Amino acid sequence: MSDAASLPSPTLHPHRTKWFALGALAVAGVAFAIITVGGIGRNLVYYWGPTELREAGDKAVGATIRLGGLVAPGSVARGDGISGVEFDVIDRKGGRVHVKSSGVPPQLFRERIGVVVEGTMTPAGHFQGNRLMVSHNNEYRVPDERKTDVNVKEMMRTTEGLEGAK
Repeated sequence: MSDAASLPSPTLHPHRTKWFALGALAVAGVAFAIITVGGIGRNLVYYWGPTELREAGDKAVGATIRLGGLVAPGSVARGDGISGVEFDVIDRKGGRVHVKSSGVPPQLFRERIGVVVEGTMTPAGHFQGNRLMVSHNNEYRVPDERKTDVNVKEMMRTTEGLEGAK
């Protein structure tokens, strides 16, 4: 006979195997929960309007927030160069938040347009934005060919400061 036939067969302990499998699943589940909760807490971005942001008070200071609303009429103040703009964001509930954004505003940025500003509320009471996005509809309109009264001065004003941005 061969040596393999003379070896004793290994003894399986079904009770131990079951507990080992349950223990491994429990450890994996706890590790997954810790990773999930820890990762979500650091990467969570709140989306609030001006009213909700003011109501949050000190909880909003330092948190990453997306502030959404309309640019208040008469509140836009542009910086010296092509970047930096200050404005107020309002909502229909009467809320108002002053925003200081250090980035270059999008070309479509203007008063009375919907905006989303990503940033954080400062202890000084203003919202410091680091990313500014504007809302617009997806409707494209062909320019009116009959319209010949182009306001050249207005077009030049809107491009001031861009010549050094190459």
